Amino acid sequence: MSEVGSSEEESQMPEANLVDEISGERFRDWYRKREFRKNIEDGNPYFNGPSSVPSPRKHSPSQLLQCHRKIAYRQHNAPAEKSDPVGIFWFGSRFEEELVQAFLKEAVIDDHEYVTNSLWVDFTVQTDAGEIQIKGETDPVIVDSDGNPLLLTEIKTKQAVDNVQSPNRHHRAQAHAYMKGLSEKHDRKVTDAVVLYGSRKTLDVKSFHIEFDPWFWRNTVLAWAETHTSYRLDEELPPANPEYGWECNFCSFRDRCGRGSASYESIGPVGLLPLHEYPREEAIRHLESHGNAKLTPTLSNRYPELASRFEVHDWRCERCDATYPHDSVEWTGDLSEPPLCPSCCDCGVPATLRGDSILSQGKEGE
Repeated sequence: MSEVGSSEEESQMPEANLVDEISGERFRDWYRKREFRKNIEDGNPYFNGPSSVPSPRKHSPSQLLQCHRKIAYRQHNAPAEKSDPVGIFWFGSRFEEELVQAFLKEAVIDDHEYVTNSLWVDFTVQTDAGEIQIKGETDPVIVDSDGNPLLLTEIKTKQAVDNVQSPNRHHRAQAHAYMKGLSEKHDRKVTDAVVLYGSRKTLDVKSFHIEFDPWFWRNTVLAWAETHTSYRLDEELPPANPEYGWECNFCSFRDRCGRGSASYESIGPVGLLPLHEYPREEAIRHLESHGNAKLTPTLSNRYPELASRFEVHDWRCERCDATYPHDSVEWTGDLSEPPLCPSCCDCGVPATLRGDSILSQGKEGE
């Protein structure tokens, strides 16, 4: 009987192992390694590490007209409070490469017109803040047989397109930057673009023809870039003044900025917020970007393996200011119930411990 039972247990083990192999955690690890390897094989190993801080005078078309503070946080590798929506990015790439490009090639019926995947623009403009640079890569462009641009496209995806009545101003600004850049690069006027929105739910599309508007370019797009450059040159944390309320709703820096549930306001880009959880990759990226940043006790509890790689702040009492090594305090990790200060508890006045921090106020690069 014992041999039969043993045989039955052994026959079930492979199935159990297979279930473990296809877990969500294993998929996340596999995907991260896959992207890491792909970046190296594609000749882009720098994508695997933190981005370098761009010059105050350099701008990406995709960032134009967005919240100045959000862009400053992003440029200085501030720690994002939630993971990137990689699924949305992935769908956007597949939608453009596998559907829109194929559609454009079918739509172009002239034998002397072609569809190129993308074109680079890199040009400078003189503003009141001095010379600024705009550099970026377009979406598909319809070109002639000599490779000269005829019509720019800007491809975006949304959950649904039923209520889209006009192009977003951010997207108009992006298209204007590309039209201006292509005009200078090819010494010909590129004045037309199509902004095409695709639904991630139904694959329905809506397209909008826009023409280059010199007034919009000078007084809206360049004015934004000029203002942002001035904030950067002055090393000043820009104000949080998004054009649309939804920017705050979907922002990855809500708590840091003061728009979230945490009691912070206008925190600089360096440092991890105490008693705050971050995605593991974001914590690592931030710590690798800033040599003076440390892991918080909260994150050393959440990701204990990182405590051996990075320095960790002490716990600090909000009441008596006493400090304790991060690994000397017992805590369940429940953010709604932070650990208590042993000294204050001995005195009969319980007080909460928080992580020491190098959070910077005001100056963007401190």
